[in-house]
Amino acid sequence: MALSATTTLPYPAERIAEVFADREFVQHVSTKAGGTLTDFDVTGPASGAFTLTAVRAVPTDRLPDLARKFVGATMTVTQRENWSVPAADGSRTVDIAIDVAGAPVDVKAVQRLVARGGETVVELSGEVKSSVPFLGGKIASAAEPFLGKALNLQAKEAQAWLDGRA
Repeated sequence: MALSATTTLPYPAERIAEVFADREFVQHVSTKAGGTLTDFDVTGPASGAFTLTAVRAVPTDRLPDLARKFVGATMTVTQRENWSVPAADGSRTVDIAIDVAGAPVDVKAVQRLVARGGETVVELSGEVKSSVPFLGGKIASAAEPFLGKALNLQAKEAQAWLDGRA
């Protein structure tokens, strides 16, 4: 199942990267999504190449019954991000892998922060797969909107976060 989202934020890519790598911001987004940030680690400075790992406990009450059968009342979602060094204009590429503990779902995505003057176009493309024979497509289809909404929430909240600190 394809995963795709694009939004434009009225801040430079450097500021967006700083916010996306800020523990307080990631906790805020986790709470907004109804989850809890249980672990967070950033290796390297946000001004260069770095890796980020965020682990969240997320309730499954909004997932279809089919998906809840695999993960139960809550699920542990681990998001790993490998951020590139900024390009000369500040643009970045982020390789994202999401693992849902106990669920046969594999998510791989690439997020691009494209610098455009004083604003940043955030582009996300990826794929949600499931390895369950016969039901894999249905499981991936159920997971895709949930993950897409979570990633879109991050961009929306980043703008509000930065607007509140401007």
